[in-house]
Amino acid sequence: MFKTITPIDNTVYLERKYNHDKIEDTISNSVKAQKNWAALKVKERVEILKKFVDDFLSRENQIIEEITRQIGRPISQAASELKGFKERADYMLSIAEKKLSIINLPEKQNFKNYIKRIPMGVSLVIAPWNYPYLTSVNSIIPALAAGNTIILKHSAQTPLCAEQLYLSTKNTLPNNVFNYLHLNHEDSLKVVADKRIAFVSFTGSVKAGYEVQKMTTNKFISIALELGGKDPAYVRHDADIEKSAENLVDGSFFNAGQSCCGVERIYVDQKIYQKFLELFVAQTYNYKLGNPLKKDTTLGPVVKLSAAKFIEDQMNLAVKQGAKKIIDDSKFDYPKEHKNYMVPQVLINVNHEMKFMVEETFGPCVGIMPVDNEKDAVKLMNDSPYGLTASIWTKDIEAAEKIGNKINTGTFFMNRCDYLDPGLSWTGVKESGKGCSLSEIAYEHLTNPKSFHLRKEIK
Repeated sequence: MFKTITPIDNTVYLERKYNHDKIEDTISNSVKAQKNWAALKVKERVEILKKFVDDFLSRENQIIEEITRQIGRPISQAASELKGFKERADYMLSIAEKKLSIINLPEKQNFKNYIKRIPMGVSLVIAPWNYPYLTSVNSIIPALAAGNTIILKHSAQTPLCAEQLYLSTKNTLPNNVFNYLHLNHEDSLKVVADKRIAFVSFTGSVKAGYEVQKMTTNKFISIALELGGKDPAYVRHDADIEKSAENLVDGSFFNAGQSCCGVERIYVDQKIYQKFLELFVAQTYNYKLGNPLKKDTTLGPVVKLSAAKFIEDQMNLAVKQGAKKIIDDSKFDYPKEHKNYMVPQVLINVNHEMKFMVEETFGPCVGIMPVDNEKDAVKLMNDSPYGLTASIWTKDIEAAEKIGNKINTGTFFMNRCDYLDPGLSWTGVKESGKGCSLSEIAYEHLTNPKSFHLRKEIK
């Protein structure tokens, strides 16, 4: 049995039983169902999955409130999760037929040669709580479209997300094409290691990512790991300062900073640093921190008291090392009896000797640091064990591309941050992970190529 504690008031929101006793049947049934599911034409699977998406979105109001109660995101912003779910699902389904079609080689006399895309089999998706539907849809929809079956293990913080998705599959998909399991850490790793699991998609911490990878060494399978980051932004001297500040405040503090690709460190050209800082601080004070069920709230609590303590400890250590907090807590009215309601904070006088500027924080705080030139900016942006996204803020697209080629990251933005375009691959380098979700490339990771070399007549 496990309990989900709502960050709104740190009370028990719901309780669920772990499904230890259902593991064997779930895997076995998924294996059996996959054969019939894969036998359908891609077009047929796509049409079924469109109905699944529509059914899921039909419960929008209920799902939005559940998101807020489970993770504390303001209810005024939770709807964006379902908008993104639809955008990503629609795109991946729109390209499925083309990207999963047979690749015919040029005709040769007496030969018929082609390549088919064969589904892997059973795909295990281990999804996190911070964007519970956006992260899971990245893997679920393309895996199903490709002919795989799904076993979803969602975070203990967001069990209702697994149940809501399952409810829609019960209404639209054949039996056992989609299943979910509520599992503890130990049982999750056992399922990862099971040889009937043909593909694993994991989103979570670096430590857990290494554990997942280790559990797959007894078999030859593909895994996709998205493990977070310490994503940087560089505000160049020619940037639109006001719009850059406005966007970067949102990129730093949306969802209480609990985003793998949220902006955690900003480097600003010395010439515009002071002006940018003033604008950034002014914009930060526009946030209304409070109960996320209230429609006027724009910043909710972080997910757990332990997370709040980690964030606060990391900031305080930086302050001891010379950093300075510049946001006045007294200007925010919020439930102070709950320590996971955290004022959005900006730290200056920071440097890379501080853990705050190189290790993931995952909270509503950001370090802002002046730089003398582009060379220094590039060096600092790359000075991190992570490499998920990075952004540049400039009016010069040629300069952006030139700098982007020097940044070791999976996605490079210009004048944008903290956003996934489903037409682009979502991937990380270094300790941000490996593999790919979204874009046409995702279908290559979810299928195996099978070549047919057919000689019509032996001579």
